Amino acid sequence: MSEDQKKILEQQLWNIANTLRGKMNADEFRDYILGFIFYKYLSEKMEIFANEILKQDKIKFKEMSPKMADFEESIEVIREEALQKLGYFLKPEELFSELARRGKGNNEDETAFEEAKTNFILGDLQKVLTNIQLSTMGTESEEDFDNLFEDMDLNSTKLGKSAEARNAIISKVLNHLDKIDFKLEHTELDVLGDAYEYLIGQFASGAGKKAGEFYTPQEVSKILAKIVTTGKHKLKSVYDPTCGSGSLLLRVAREVKDVAMFYGQEMNRTTYNLARMNMILHGVHYRQFDIKSEDTLEYPQHVGHQFEAIVANPPFSAQWSANPLHLSDDRFSQYGKLAPGSKADFAFVQHMVHHLSDNGIMAIVLPHGVLFRGAAEQHIRKHLIEKNNYLDAVIGLPANIFYGTSIPTCILVFKKCKESPNDVLFIDASKEFEKVKTQNMLRDEHIDKVVDTYRNRTVIEKYSYSASLKEIEENDYNLNISRYVETFEAEEEVDIHAVMAEIKELEIKRAELDKEIDVYFKELGLVF
Repeated sequence: MSEDQKKILEQQLWNIANTLRGKMNADEFRDYILGFIFYKYLSEKMEIFANEILKQDKIKFKEMSPKMADFEESIEVIREEALQKLGYFLKPEELFSELARRGKGNNEDETAFEEAKTNFILGDLQKVLTNIQLSTMGTESEEDFDNLFEDMDLNSTKLGKSAEARNAIISKVLNHLDKIDFKLEHTELDVLGDAYEYLIGQFASGAGKKAGEFYTPQEVSKILAKIVTTGKHKLKSVYDPTCGSGSLLLRVAREVKDVAMFYGQEMNRTTYNLARMNMILHGVHYRQFDIKSEDTLEYPQHVGHQFEAIVANPPFSAQWSANPLHLSDDRFSQYGKLAPGSKADFAFVQHMVHHLSDNGIMAIVLPHGVLFRGAAEQHIRKHLIEKNNYLDAVIGLPANIFYGTSIPTCILVFKKCKESPNDVLFIDASKEFEKVKTQNMLRDEHIDKVVDTYRNRTVIEKYSYSASLKEIEENDYNLNISRYVETFEAEEEVDIHAVMAEIKELEIKRAELDKEIDVYFKELGLVF
């Protein structure tokens, strides 16, 4: 698929999504449209899978009917195979295309869909979404499909005041989606996955402060992903303790040939559902991801695990309990102090460092305050640098690149086995960006410069600097980038004598002009 075709597909999906926009706000209609796309994906994967099994019988899954001989036996064989390979099962009458066809009713005029008579499918659709989950009960995939569609309330008055109105709008959306070919037969293409990512990004840009709960801008994701995959072609594991929609985990997978296992944790239930859908839509097998829903700091779900790559964009300066009981927790005990309750930034750092394998790399996005704030945070910084020597790099990003906040941010990179144990690399990338409307954007050349500078540990005047541990100690473990990367631009010296001479010359010219103007005024009988 060409870039132009891809953009057309993305625009088609966004237009369909906007069918619901007048009814509700961005984060609400997001849950419906992404849920419907996910249902279409599951349906088409089921159909392709079943058709392959039925190939020798020269029959299509969609054509199967209870009237056929051996129908029950054939369906049972397909169901068992599907649960093993796909993790779920759909009957022929539960396929997306079948619901879309029934919902369309007698409508042939697309421009008058709202007024056209449509069949009532709301009840059937709700039953199908429930049955997808029920089909996994008692199987390996049960947890991965549990309550995946819980945010799609088909009886919500936000979809329409009456059941008929809700039925009409949903039938219209299903009908439009049914016409789009996601090319799932072409396994080398990830058309639907890319389109899903596009929609998530579009919703994030319109969701204000809430966007940070589920989405990291792609350009930041690229930097994080490229950093943690430095020197690696395959990863045994990648982990995101605040995984949101899972986009950052999937971005890491694009930088290597293979990721054996994805791990994540997300506190927000709606976003947790989005992450699991996103994994499945990108072709990640249900056995290859382990995503949990809980508060990462208070109730960590992957105790005892260590990961080869860790990435995170946690909520900036979030509140947490800072309960003194945590001082007996292996994640925090060695530091002797906890991050303050009003700012959990370093609590996330400590949690991630604890789960980092000896040969791993972790990269975390944080607000600039973590670089210089005092008290407990200074104590933790000192421990990480002086006692552990895990801090590998500090990267300053431009302001106004995240949705919902304009503050400048930074990336901290940690390694337990540093190739350069005697220094920390500082990169000031805060001034290299392109302004697009109200947002600052990092282009590929900006991203490549950051990553290449990190990987080669290049020192570039006014951009990067390799600071010794001694220098950092002398700065009392203050990591403010301006202390290490000199960005001051000396102003050109002013020649006072030349300026005074120029002013004197201008004064003479002005006096001559005044005389000329006075002559013209006198000719007009006016006083200048």
